[in-house]
Amino acid sequence: MKNIKTALLSYGMSGKVFHAPFLNLHEGFELIGAWERSKKLIQHDYLYTKSYSSIEELLQDDVDLVVVNTPVGTHFEFAKQALLANKNVLVEKAFTTTVTEAEELRDIAREKKLKLAVFQNRRWDSDFKTVKQILDQDILGEIVEAEIHFDRYNPNLSPKQHKETANPGAGILKDLGSHIIDQALTLFGFPEALNADIRITRDYSLVDDNFDILLYYPRFRVRLKAGFFVREMLPSYVLHGKKGSFLKARGDVQEDELKLGKKPSRDNWGIEPDYKEGLLHTEVNSVVIREIVPTLHGNYFEFFDGIYDSITNNKPEPVTAEDGVNVMRIIEASIKSNEEKRVIEF
Repeated sequence: MKNIKTALLSYGMSGKVFHAPFLNLHEGFELIGAWERSKKLIQHDYLYTKSYSSIEELLQDDVDLVVVNTPVGTHFEFAKQALLANKNVLVEKAFTTTVTEAEELRDIAREKKLKLAVFQNRRWDSDFKTVKQILDQDILGEIVEAEIHFDRYNPNLSPKQHKETANPGAGILKDLGSHIIDQALTLFGFPEALNADIRITRDYSLVDDNFDILLYYPRFRVRLKAGFFVREMLPSYVLHGKKGSFLKARGDVQEDELKLGKKPSRDNWGIEPDYKEGLLHTEVNSVVIREIVPTLHGNYFEFFDGIYDSITNNKPEPVTAEDGVNVMRIIEASIKSNEEKRVIEF
């Protein structure tokens, strides 16, 4: 098996929690090191890795895949630099800060025949996989409306300066919004139009921290919501069809377990607690059923399997640059809708 030599552009929370554990344990990858500007920590956790002093030093090394997991405002610059150095690239969400940037990265990768993927790991959350299975089984009938929430109760400002200063990469729309926009497009495709309300609700906040986006499809609507003042959680996924409904809480445990330092595996991993299971109330073969639905296992290993297959077998990326462009199209249109107080048609 070919090893894909991989380097990270930072080793903060994202690198330490979401990338390094999988790259280190996956049999198809070799974690080479990370660009570390001040603290040199990666060699403490992974003995045989390197700590690069600059991106230029990293790009000059024998690296097959570069993970751009720096603040959103730097994604375009660093991803472009890596692509021009003939490296395959994996970019954290949000992909970029504008559609124009996203399209330029996509076009460079195509021209140079390199792989460019977006790290939308939430497609491999246990809750989302279960929701997708329900839709794939077509047991709700024709969908009438759906909601996806990514709510939290956290009135305090983040200590990370890049998240709370007014800059093109900051705000909840590009952070949590990127996840649920991507999930909506994965489930339902690209909408015909949208209407968005984007607000600041926390004291002293300089960046958006609440949004409500309504996506218009020909025969149904999808609402996307996120905010920091939700102490009592509603179901994060609400699907209503002409035969029935499915309600599911956000219950994936992977992030919490990774933050505790637990090592991911392919088997006993991503298992939600039973009380987070979804509720299905529908009609099957003229019989009304109301039952709890077991949750599928979540596993980010599946995303890295897709990256490996993409690079070694020239298969499509698990989340393509075009997927990233489409998420940015929704984000830009939402900002325009909020500013102009109107529906934006595509």
